[in-house]
Amino acid sequence: MDPTKWNVPFPAIVAALFAIVVLRAGSTYLVGRLAAYGARKTRLARLLDSPAFAAASARVDRYGAPVVGLSFLTIGFQTLANLAAGATRMRWIHYLPALALGGLAWALIYATIGTVGLDLFGRLYALSPVGAISALVAVVALIAGYITWQHHRAAKA
Repeated sequence: MDPTKWNVPFPAIVAALFAIVVLRAGSTYLVGRLAAYGARKTRLARLLDSPAFAAASARVDRYGAPVVGLSFLTIGFQTLANLAAGATRMRWIHYLPALALGGLAWALIYATIGTVGLDLFGRLYALSPVGAISALVAVVALIAGYITWQHHRAAKA
């Protein structure tokens, strides 16, 4: 599914990507909800009914919406955040705005930076596969270095 090959107006690409991410993330939330419901039929029911779990669920419900919304700006964490929101039974009134804002941000980023980056990588790869892979490795190394630097800086503070 490469939006650069769709040959439709940009708003249609964003709308389609938004629909895809809302359906995917919303389904993940529902799987988390169902898993939590199913767990109530097992030995975990005592833990799920404990005051500590209720307090943790309330905290996630109250403060988890920004985490869900921001998770759409990450790779890999998005699924876990939506699953956790469902498993902790985050209320719809908190979940849906986070899903809508995060999904819109994801759709816009993917429709612009993601597709442009993919197109540029493809063009560079056509010119020089070694150069394209080297550039990709360099970008990944820079991002990893930045994250490591931030982590060490935060650990010192």
